Amino acid sequence: MRSIAKLYPYRLIFAKIVTENQAAIIGPIRQELLSGVKEKKMFTQLKDKLSYFPDIILSEQDYEQAAEYFNLCPKKGVQGSNTNFLICSVASRLEMPIFTLDKDFNNFQKILKIKLLKLG
Repeated sequence: MRSIAKLYPYRLIFAKIVTENQAAIIGPIRQELLSGVKEKKMFTQLKDKLSYFPDIILSEQDYEQAAEYFNLCPKKGVQGSNTNFLICSVASRLEMPIFTLDKDFNNFQKILKIKLLKLG
């Protein structure tokens, strides 16, 4: 787990992309974030905050491409989740960089046509 001090620069980057309306989310990420919140009040607060992010509409192509990525990456020695490959698929289609602290995406980037938001 990263310390708050180490996360601070990422919070600034995140705040910048949010205030410039450059942030969006896919439904499965919204669900993943909300699924981890057990307390009703915190769930409602997070749900309200997430409502500011537009949902990217997913297409059949996104799911098919994600499945191709899921099949391709292990052949190159890289494992990932269905959701992570769906993120990669959508980002590739829309040519959008991905904002993440998840190091797995560095490995995906070596194989897939994705861009990561430069964090430093």
